[in-house]
Amino acid sequence: MIALITGASSGFGRAIALKFAEHGWDVIITGRRTEKLEELEHIILDTYETKVFTLSFDVRDFNEVKIQLESLPHFWKEIDVLVNNAGLASGISAIHEGDVSDWDKMIDTNIKGLLYVSRVVLPWMVERQHGHVINIGSTAGKDAYAFGNVYCGTKFAVDAITKSMRIDMLTHGVKVTAVNPGAAETEFSLVRYKGDAEKAKAVYNGFDPLQANDIAEVVYFAASRPPHVVLNDIVITPLAQANSVYINRKNND
Repeated sequence: MIALITGASSGFGRAIALKFAEHGWDVIITGRRTEKLEELEHIILDTYETKVFTLSFDVRDFNEVKIQLESLPHFWKEIDVLVNNAGLASGISAIHEGDVSDWDKMIDTNIKGLLYVSRVVLPWMVERQHGHVINIGSTAGKDAYAFGNVYCGTKFAVDAITKSMRIDMLTHGVKVTAVNPGAAETEFSLVRYKGDAEKAKAVYNGFDPLQANDIAEVVYFAASRPPHVVLNDIVITPLAQANSVYINRKNND
């Protein structure tokens, strides 16, 4: 069995790749940070009896996506599970004060990147009448929140694309799942706050957030269901979180 994970250099993607490898899957790991990917490759090869294929590229560039993925040897193109994990939040501001370059980065990564990778891989699954696409969304794609405007918009788009993808794949034997995490302590907030560690840490003050491995376990669970079972839409939050807006920070006194 082969799983392709985008955005595997850190956070959810790294944990997901490790989880699939732990269960004996061969994994294709992709991302922009070559050194991080190589480090992950070595960990997997040293720890598990499985194969790894590493591709370093930016999902925002369709030509690069196409060239890199089509360069895979034939064996590696027989992908059983595609995890569209690459995504980010960049900046946080009111809509009228937003940085357009931040908007472009989120739209190009969260929406276009998912589409570009899917556009290359899905025909291989359709040809084999077999496969499973797992798109990593967010609670921000279920409920919008203040200053989340464009990021929320991109995750609402992921939700809609996933629903439509499920319909398009219905007659081709390809499963489609959305996994929507809530507050999770990864590099997410550090990226959003552009390296400001103090602001990033404050996001998780007063409650126990999800961790990357929590998401990895759910993704693998969805991928390992029997052939006739599909988990369509999964929302995961820490105990302290009701939705993208309401978090009980009772430990923040």
